[in-house]
Amino acid sequence: MPGSAPSPAAGDEPPSRSAASASAIVAGAVTGYHVLRIVGYSCTKEVPTGQRIDSRHFRVGGRTWFVVYHPNGSAADNADFISLFLALHGTAAEAVKAQVTISLLDQDGNPVPSYSFTTEYVNFSEKGSWGYPKFIERQALEKSEHLRDDCFTVRFDVTVMKNVHTVEEPFVVVPPSDMHRHFGDLLSCKEGADVKFRVGRKTFSAHRLVLSARSPVFKAELYGSMKESTTSSVIRIDDMKAEVFDALLTFIYTDTLPAMKEQDESAMAQHLLVAADSILALAEQHNCHGLKDACFAFLSSSSALDAVMETDGFEYLTVSCPRVLKELMSKLVPR
Repeated sequence: MPGSAPSPAAGDEPPSRSAASASAIVAGAVTGYHVLRIVGYSCTKEVPTGQRIDSRHFRVGGRTWFVVYHPNGSAADNADFISLFLALHGTAAEAVKAQVTISLLDQDGNPVPSYSFTTEYVNFSEKGSWGYPKFIERQALEKSEHLRDDCFTVRFDVTVMKNVHTVEEPFVVVPPSDMHRHFGDLLSCKEGADVKFRVGRKTFSAHRLVLSARSPVFKAELYGSMKESTTSSVIRIDDMKAEVFDALLTFIYTDTLPAMKEQDESAMAQHLLVAADSILALAEQHNCHGLKDACFAFLSSSSALDAVMETDGFEYLTVSCPRVLKELMSKLVPR
């Protein structure tokens, strides 16, 4: 009979078990963003009109992008403006369509509505780049509160359209990792803790193996030349607040900060960076370029630099890494 399934041949055994599978037809988009901070804005104004400065490359939607910054405009008719463009790196055989929002950020990291612009989907395979030749007039930026310590920040939100395609889906859904929760429970219950810290009037219990695995500074202290002095006694920490050390331990165990009010997060991040007084030296020694750039950006504030220069870590930096100290000074001192 047409359309009926063939009958099994004589002697064939029916299958003893059935197979299960799943698939999906997927149509959607991938979204990501890149934050670009212009440090030393007044120095970039020396770049002639029409010339550009490119950001580092970043990935969104399986493609490589970069930001093009024209401090004095991309052409003569916008020489009084800052021009900003998003550019696709390399060539693509198929169409790469993306929607872009370019936003000037205020000092709290929020988009400024009057300087946030969004395009419809643009075919970057044809255009190569897209942006605003007259993003903001330089005079308006220089009079605004968004330029502080000769720095300002812009954010590029990129949504890349994905082609419709069919994918095989796992029949058993694997739950996301909750390892951070288990390590957080280990810290809070103190089971198996074998080291104690005294910070102010508060005592903290922790685990040597966890601390040394997550921090080369703790590893050197707990398993290096100071091991004997830290085996039985409580380790005193005198140059840090108890709440900052608590946040530091929480981050080491869980990769997250404790719950706190939004306005307190920025202050806590600054305390943690100062507390990790050898972080810039470690970034240099281990070739962590992104971390080093973040340290330089943080130290561009005179108040942050003054605070760090008062720590023992800065003294250690001058002795152990004079090259990175020279690089820091070259970025901070106007030429």
